[in-house]
Amino acid sequence: MTTPNPGRGIGEGESAAERTTTFGFPRDTFRILHVSTGNVCRSPITERLTRHFVMERLGVLGGGLIVESAGTWGHEGAPMEVNAEAVLGEFGADASGFTGRELLDEHVIMADLVLTATRDHRAQVISMGHSAGLRTFTLKEFTRLVRAIDPATLPPLEDGVVLRARALVRAAAALRGWLLAPSADADEVHDPYGAPLPFFRSVGDEIRDALDPVVTALTGVPAHM
Repeated sequence: MTTPNPGRGIGEGESAAERTTTFGFPRDTFRILHVSTGNVCRSPITERLTRHFVMERLGVLGGGLIVESAGTWGHEGAPMEVNAEAVLGEFGADASGFTGRELLDEHVIMADLVLTATRDHRAQVISMGHSAGLRTFTLKEFTRLVRAIDPATLPPLEDGVVLRARALVRAAAALRGWLLAPSADADEVHDPYGAPLPFFRSVGDEIRDALDPVVTALTGVPAHM
């Protein structure tokens, strides 16, 4: 057996149906939804670091790219944990104005890519339905798949970040099942809720290391050294 083509992924290019979401909304945007439990620690760090890294590479957030987060037991309206905010500040990312959200059906429906902190979160998102299976990954799982995709097979950034991002998700979905996690724990980002700042820093480093190749693949621009 041979692995699938890691370039375009499922199919070659987009069908007319793929130019809308599953539920018919226009797809001139690409929404990334980060999911954790309370939406006050891991997913806020991941959301704001994603925005920060895209802006570092492109100078702007990116035309049509929307980055959000929510929690499976989200603390609706709650501020980000103080230590999470401190970690973002150390990365130079903007933590201002954040409020927690509970994960709702509408968030999953509108998302083009869902990245979760753990496999349990991934299972919860998929169990909500809305054809979420092919576009929901743990963050570390998605990173592993993205590393195996030849960036030359993705549309150039000149074609727009939305088109490139859609192709990246299709390619990652095609590789799932071929590139398995090396251990049961490899796809998990553990919850730092209530932990001291050093543990939050270690989680922040994990998230940064997982996000870097993802943002590079999305934008076609490596991190500035």
